Amino acid sequence: MMSDAEEKALLTLEPVRPEAVERYGPHPSQVVDVYGAEATGPRIALLHGGYWREAWDRTHLSPFAAALAGRGMRVDLIEYRRVGGGGGWPTTVEDVDAALEHLGTPPSVLLGHSAGGHLALWAASRRERAAGRAVVVAPVADLALAHEQRLSDGAVAEFLGGEEQVSSLMWDADPMRLLPRIPVEILHGTADTDVPIEQSRRYCNNWGGRLHLLPGVGHFAPFTPRTPAFEVLVTALK
Repeated sequence: MMSDAEEKALLTLEPVRPEAVERYGPHPSQVVDVYGAEATGPRIALLHGGYWREAWDRTHLSPFAAALAGRGMRVDLIEYRRVGGGGGWPTTVEDVDAALEHLGTPPSVLLGHSAGGHLALWAASRRERAAGRAVVVAPVADLALAHEQRLSDGAVAEFLGGEEQVSSLMWDADPMRLLPRIPVEILHGTADTDVPIEQSRRYCNNWGGRLHLLPGVGHFAPFTPRTPAFEVLVTALK
């Protein structure tokens, strides 16, 4: 499947060490990796995905962050506490809020992928000056629908603390119910089997965000340097 091949291509890349690591809290996951510290181009705050689970951390996006730095951008790759490592609702979103507060000046772009796209959209509604704009790729943008679809074996219920918590927390957690305070642009591959494209279509229909479809692209290619989808994303960021 397309997304499987793309996942392998991304995860087999050699991780790239950051130029600096900044802490925004005492927990080991409350860190920001900095790439392109002296760059003069757009400043990107980056939130990785992985369905909010501890099994996925920021490392897999380090080659992407380094590639953006090579294009003249500063990238602040944000880590946060995840389910299985002290995270979940509301700890995870509180970490995102704290990390953005730590960074000070709002970034040019708040960039999120998959579950990181959900976190970026949440922050875009929570903080009036979260960034100049949000660019999200294949986001879990409709949390209630994602729960109905049982995406990633019930990841939404895990994130929210159990089935009994889901309905009561949707008004606070679901981007479909949270008016964004900054412009939102979404990229989504038409061959994505990890996060259905319906997620992005429904969000844009609801809140008027700009949706760019990536024909034949799965879930991971936009974050894999030297792919055509990566170049599309770079253009969107600039």
